[in-house]
Amino acid sequence: MSVFVDTSAFYALMDADDANHEMAKNTWQILLDHRRRLICSNYIAVETVALLQHRLGLESVRSFVHDILPVVQVEWVTEADHAAALSLLFTTGRRRVSFVDCTSFVIANREGIREAFCYDPHFEQFGFQIVRLTR
Repeated sequence: MSVFVDTSAFYALMDADDANHEMAKNTWQILLDHRRRLICSNYIAVETVALLQHRLGLESVRSFVHDILPVVQVEWVTEADHAAALSLLFTTGRRRVSFVDCTSFVIANREGIREAFCYDPHFEQFGFQIVRLTR
């Protein structure tokens, strides 16, 4: 079964000072151990790189790109996905739901994914089951 991975999970995984770091490390390892198919979008990859570079520096970006991203299937946002995400953004009328979140919801729905590894409450609000695993 597939799990969509959000920027919030990637960031928690990479930042040892993040409040969710330990839980993210445990969840990540369990997902890998169980060979779950991990998916994110290219927009999530870009958002994560920008956030890591801004907050933690280029070395964290290098680690993310070389150690984390290779085990994740990156789905590219198509023109149709982009348009559907814009439509969703305007339809929801919610200022706090980002355009990148909307692209994630569109891609996850396209791929039939109902589970998300994230620390963003919007995924649950949009009907996703949140994955937080501990040993």
